[in-house]
Amino acid sequence: MSSERERTALITGGARGIGRAIAESLAADGWSVAVCYRTSRADGEAFVEAARAAGARALAVEADVSDPAACERLVERVRAELGPVDALVNCAGPYHRRPLLEETLEGWHAMFDNNLHPVFYLARLVAPDMRSRGWGRILTFSLANADRLQAQPFVTAHSIAKSALLVLTRTLAQVLGPDGVTVNALSPGFIDSGSAASREHAAMAARIPAGYVGALDDAVAAARFLLSDEARYVNGANLQVSGGWGV
Repeated sequence: MSSERERTALITGGARGIGRAIAESLAADGWSVAVCYRTSRADGEAFVEAARAAGARALAVEADVSDPAACERLVERVRAELGPVDALVNCAGPYHRRPLLEETLEGWHAMFDNNLHPVFYLARLVAPDMRSRGWGRILTFSLANADRLQAQPFVTAHSIAKSALLVLTRTLAQVLGPDGVTVNALSPGFIDSGSAASREHAAMAARIPAGYVGALDDAVAAARFLLSDEARYVNGANLQVSGGWGV
């Protein structure tokens, strides 16, 4: 088992938002960190520049993780430049709002292609190295209310994909657990990633039992625990980071 300063993380959707915050935290602790993005090239390059300036090994890769072949190229490049992946953090997960019966076929498929399928594509690629070393972490991102299986008329496909992701997470946990690999889900509620205006935060906070919108640090702290050695006996869990919203 490698020490934390020898470990490599691959973070999809890692150029911005929660993924970026996790990447910065890991790099600051000596991890080698690869982030992948689809459109945020400038943000990815800025992360790499800052991480390398601080002495960390870092890489940013443009990749469409809805494409299995692109996933293969991504994992191979990370392995070649930073080493085998010790922790896979699946932060990529776009969504759109549209009434169910107005949804297009393309929009419907996109929610599964971008939120659910990449976790399978990537997990099967990184699992062999993790198994051979007897240590690994896979972290998926669902939603705080996904396990309630509620009707979601405006984000139907996205919600179904995030609920299905919990089944995939638990199944991977059972399959990989005997080899020292844990697979857990982190399910955020409202997190201030800098994209919403302050007036929107006030409206959100009124719906949250804690009374405020979560900060990036709240999501990072939860992720870092699930990626740590201390969480070795936490496997197949769904950790909600929502201040009580959606439970």
